[in-house]
Amino acid sequence: MTDELTGRPERPGPPRSSPQARAELDPDRAALHDLIADGPRRAQSRVPLVDDEGRLLGPFGAMLHSPRIGAAVQQVGAALRTDPDLPPRLRELAVLAVAAHVRSEFEWSSHEGAARDAGLTGDQLQALLDGTEPAGLDPAEQHALRITRALLVDRDVDDDLYTGALAALGRDTLAALVWLVGYYAMLAGALATFRPAGPGSG
Repeated sequence: MTDELTGRPERPGPPRSSPQARAELDPDRAALHDLIADGPRRAQSRVPLVDDEGRLLGPFGAMLHSPRIGAAVQQVGAALRTDPDLPPRLRELAVLAVAAHVRSEFEWSSHEGAARDAGLTGDQLQALLDGTEPAGLDPAEQHALRITRALLVDRDVDDDLYTGALAALGRDTLAALVWLVGYYAMLAGALATFRPAGPGSG
């Protein structure tokens, strides 16, 4: 079978974890559950954060496995979602580049609508899925995409790419971009490890 998102081989394996009912959670996990399920993220998300029984889905459910770390992780996500150094279109471009690279259906579904709202076209989204550089990007977006892919593929940024990205993005936006790429790669790692059951878990 192939992955519907990318056309590459589908990752095998059944779910390894199931959503946890809030009533079964200890106080630390219950507090994290409420912060995610009832906080600002819920209104901004385009995919369900909870199932019909109010249990956290996707990487958010996985955060409950380590609530102290999970609370810090979700705070990073909240900061990145509203950081003024990350223009919305550039941010969504980078998020979807990560989602396509790691084949995260959850991340793609969560951000495709926001990317379209920010001005990315269907052809540009398809180019991200194909691993090519979309046409019509401005210089900052081009450098953001190249940095994102360098971090994901090479795990390194050479001097020429760094110099160009620094000039095109500025240090603050470049730094925020690096944290953004790491954050979404981390969420994808949690999904790949725990394979949570439920919508968007693929």
